[in-house]
Amino acid sequence: MIAGLQCAFIFTPAKLTAADRADWFYRMKQLSPRCYICQRATTPIVVDGKLEEPAWAAATWTEDFIDVQGDAKPKPRFRTRAKMLWDDDYLYIAAELEEPFVWATLTNHDSVIFNDPDFEVFIDPKGDTQPYYEFEMNALNTTWDLLLNKPYQDGGRPHDEWEIPGAKTAVHIDGTLNNCFDSDRGWTVEIAFPWKTLAEHAHHAGAPREGEQWRINFSRVEWQIICTNGTCQKVTKTPEDNWVWSPQGVIDMHRPEMWGVVQFTSRPEKETISAAFIPGKSARELALDIYYAQRDFWNAHQRWATNFVELGVDISTLPSNLEVPSIVSTLDGYVCAVSFKEGEHEHAWRVRQDRLLKLDEPVPVETETFITAAAEKFGDVGRRAAYFLVDNMSGSDRATLSSGFLMENLSLTLQARTNFPWAAAVPCRIFFNDV
Repeated sequence: MIAGLQCAFIFTPAKLTAADRADWFYRMKQLSPRCYICQRATTPIVVDGKLEEPAWAAATWTEDFIDVQGDAKPKPRFRTRAKMLWDDDYLYIAAELEEPFVWATLTNHDSVIFNDPDFEVFIDPKGDTQPYYEFEMNALNTTWDLLLNKPYQDGGRPHDEWEIPGAKTAVHIDGTLNNCFDSDRGWTVEIAFPWKTLAEHAHHAGAPREGEQWRINFSRVEWQIICTNGTCQKVTKTPEDNWVWSPQGVIDMHRPEMWGVVQFTSRPEKETISAAFIPGKSARELALDIYYAQRDFWNAHQRWATNFVELGVDISTLPSNLEVPSIVSTLDGYVCAVSFKEGEHEHAWRVRQDRLLKLDEPVPVETETFITAAAEKFGDVGRRAAYFLVDNMSGSDRATLSSGFLMENLSLTLQARTNFPWAAAVPCRIFFNDV
């Protein structure tokens, strides 16, 4: 489900809340991501929603879903669980949703599916928190697929036009749809996502390699209903339930750092395989602590902190394997690095002002990437236009807008200057300022 639907398609930076670090520290940090070993399918999969193949029978179920905020909240009213498999061409996902009254109303692709009871999939192939995929479906097998360049909280923009060519989906209903005169057992969903599409934002093309880990989560939106004249209707003024595989700590699925860990293997099912630990867990947590503290600092001061004293993060007592973290100011905001040792090797988690989180990789500065790309594509006029745009952007825009989004807008601007005589007659600086 998209948090804050009322502003999901308004492309302005999200307002920061004063409780960002408190949410992280008290509600999210203590939760451990659930893990799943995804086995290679041993027999062909027919996507029909019935899960009758031997490969599905051999695949293990996830833990039962819990409330999105964790075990501190009441246990879900109905059971939900999922399975996963893979082969050379597809990632397969199946889910079983207990439901005494199966109902759905939406029939148009890319509708806001969570207005019905639904099943949702979130996939971050690299585990960097951006970009990532979201997919939703209801009991009518109506689907909604979208790509997000980053979380909404960080100014993310949903690409609703994005599609998953070659995806297969099916629903099987154990009961009757939209009929309150009887009691149903529930419904099952079956999905096949082609690696060709998923790998567009993965570390490499094709299926995952042995032991590779992706960050994935599942969510179920459930509404309380009443039966009137044999039809199901939502109970008015009653919020939806959000049940998930790996808890988020807060009511927001768009916290990719909290998603579950899925580890892929083609080793025999009889072998005991354990999911690898997240490297430098304490360093990653400190990087995220600094990220959330920076969000609160920005909200209070409209600038990013340059040191830990003004940020209010105590780094005087660190675990022995951590080095003192650093904050480096950039044109866009900042990059924080937390170095750590594992054995004889040194590593570092780095986080950017928009939550981009990388292990042992440099974190790009989006505006610098944009200026370089503009110069390469359009020459000196592109370089000058890019500098003008960056120089006149607000700090919040520099902190959240991607180089791709800026290049798209610059390309349209320069195209207009070429195609329309009036535009070519306007001095460059005035044109760029107004257009």
